[in-house]
Amino acid sequence: MANQQPATRPANPRFSSGPCAKPPTFDLTKLADAPLGRSHRAAVGKDKLKAAIEGTREVLGIPADYKIGIVPASDTGAMEMAMWSLLGARGVEMLAWESFGSGWVTDVVKQLKLDAVSKTAEYGEIVDLASVDFANDVVFTWNGTTSGVRVPNGDWIPADREGLTLCDATSAAFAQDLPWDKLDVTTFSWQKVLGGEAAHGMLILSPRAVERLESYTPAWPLPKIFRLTKGGKLIDGIFSGATINTPSMLAVEDYLFALDWARSVGGLEGLQARANANAQAVFDFCEANDWIANLAVDAATRSNTSVCLKFTDDRIKDGAAFAKAVAKRLEAETIALDIGAYRDAPAGLRIWCGGTVETSDVEAMLPWLAWAFEAEIAAQG
Repeated sequence: MANQQPATRPANPRFSSGPCAKPPTFDLTKLADAPLGRSHRAAVGKDKLKAAIEGTREVLGIPADYKIGIVPASDTGAMEMAMWSLLGARGVEMLAWESFGSGWVTDVVKQLKLDAVSKTAEYGEIVDLASVDFANDVVFTWNGTTSGVRVPNGDWIPADREGLTLCDATSAAFAQDLPWDKLDVTTFSWQKVLGGEAAHGMLILSPRAVERLESYTPAWPLPKIFRLTKGGKLIDGIFSGATINTPSMLAVEDYLFALDWARSVGGLEGLQARANANAQAVFDFCEANDWIANLAVDAATRSNTSVCLKFTDDRIKDGAAFAKAVAKRLEAETIALDIGAYRDAPAGLRIWCGGTVETSDVEAMLPWLAWAFEAEIAAQG
């Protein structure tokens, strides 16, 4: 029998893992109130930036005594600022199970030249969290965007730790539970779970992190764009809307819209429920089809946002070429855009399931994935 195309198509084929799909109610008219051509230091700019900070605190449930700053260069900029400003005061443990975590290892070991303990795991696996020594500062990603592996919870982090925890939470914030009492530095990008525009990152500091900043001076010079203190005191303006460099007020307006949309779907709980439903649709599909599987080995560590998949059929002759061909076929049909695995990850697919994606679109896309798989199997000859 010929491989028939499914009858239903996704209304939105955007399943990219970053920049991610905009909220379903988005259109450009939502940004009409952006104060374009105005200084971000004018009252209107300051008010917008402060609203972005306090809206983040409200939706994520961040404690009142934590500092929230808008910083340049997306999540990467936020993490670099934190590592260059805070590390070196005590020992460091670096945890990595995907490409971005591995990048942080490179920065700390080769750029800062710290004698760090590095614990790594292959794609699909996670390091032994019970072995982490919290007398050290610990740097890790909460959700591995390129591996689809996340930490299951914060139970492995002790409340009475001596070191700081530095957490890259860019694909976890707004989709997974972040235990703020266990996190001293948390970073994320607007372009991920809420589908905001790229360029800006968020830097969230606990009182312990602020204390470190005000009591420790790194041995290396800090570029202006990384400086969080002046005269031994936190530059508090960064955390009230006085950004280090000029922000895009259009991107700020877009983020404010995304926060409003998040509130409209039930806030953090609503966002988590949407992501869970999306991911579960993919998990169920994998259970029903023996030619595809979740890259994450342990179900407890499976991401509900960046769901990474691998093909397991013995008939596949060239795994990388096959996965690319499936992704290309789905893109050609405008069914699923940008779902190829990350360039450093094992061959396969990566389907974004964050809260801005509609479950109905995931469910409509999956039969097409089966169609594309069968078509490529047949094309192998």
